[in-house]
Amino acid sequence: MEPRPANAAADAAPNAVPDDAVSVRDLEDLAQQMLSDRTWNYVACGAADEVSLGWNDSAWRELRLAPRVLVDVSGVDTSTQLLRRRFAHPIVVAPTAAHRQYHPDGEGATRRGAAAAEALAVMSTLGSTPVAELGTAADGPWWFQLYVQSDLDFTARLIDDVVAAGAEALVLTVDTPLLGARDRDRRTSGHTVDGLLPPALAGVPPSVALPPNPRPFERIYNPHLDPSLTWETLEWLVDRSPIPVLAKGVVRADEARRCVDSGVGGIVVSNHGARNLDTVVPTAQALPGVVQAVAGAVPIVVDGGIRRGTDIAKALALGAAAVMVGRPVIWGLTVGGQGGVQWVLDTLWSELAMAMGLLGAPRIDDLTPDLIWQ
Repeated sequence: MEPRPANAAADAAPNAVPDDAVSVRDLEDLAQQMLSDRTWNYVACGAADEVSLGWNDSAWRELRLAPRVLVDVSGVDTSTQLLRRRFAHPIVVAPTAAHRQYHPDGEGATRRGAAAAEALAVMSTLGSTPVAELGTAADGPWWFQLYVQSDLDFTARLIDDVVAAGAEALVLTVDTPLLGARDRDRRTSGHTVDGLLPPALAGVPPSVALPPNPRPFERIYNPHLDPSLTWETLEWLVDRSPIPVLAKGVVRADEARRCVDSGVGGIVVSNHGARNLDTVVPTAQALPGVVQAVAGAVPIVVDGGIRRGTDIAKALALGAAAVMVGRPVIWGLTVGGQGGVQWVLDTLWSELAMAMGLLGAPRIDDLTPDLIWQ
């Protein structure tokens, strides 16, 4: 299969998901074959030696299940409440950058695929589609992931645009004030998205003005990221935003509690897909402490290494209200466009229902900590 051009602006029709694909991992190799090395390394890489990238996956697998038996599971119900909406299932499309790298229809295809799978989608500040178009791409609900810029007036205008386009919540990334050592990515692309400037940040001044010949330690800054982000910035955003704000990138229990005290509407336990700081704790291990500290005050979402319905069941049993899925959605988008995104989400949804039935947990509320073998 010939690789797609680096900017993914090919005119060819998207490929359908193969008939013999049965799990989301079956699309990973296919997606890699269709993308240039530069684009593939951008989405696939982790930080440094990619230790945490492996941990994110293995931590879910290492949790062992303790199913109940002799429970009536003739009517498994995966529906759940998240903020102000009822959803058919707790699987959320995670925010990822520049979807037109992977398919010509970009974020539009992702939103339509998510809507067809009855899933909530979170769109990225670094997306390749203008904010106004995100609001008209599909009928389903969506949230907007926000990188606060050092120019708060610009950020305020961006918030207004996002709200006007119909986003129902903001997801503030709090764990990325500067670049991480993405070695695999840097070898082929130098931390750049393939020539696609994010429309949401058009005209924004750089957060850090680097000298013409920056010294090594100065090269860690990205003009799209604000290294001066603080708790005061979070509190400003909560006060400024007319829609709920979730803090994404929290792994410490003490800081999760402080987020609640700052007025957030939810927390996303995340280590940024293990793309920033290597040897950071995997999210499956961080989740229980955050759940205990928050004590039900706000919903908790978790991402990082979710690849199976059993991973989702484990996350919910540990106290998460929902999970976010990132890379598998990109695999589906690359392979099959809108239909590929829907296929990935439908597959995980089906596997979640299977896991719930076999665990003796016919409702989401039945997924409780005792289902994890101690």
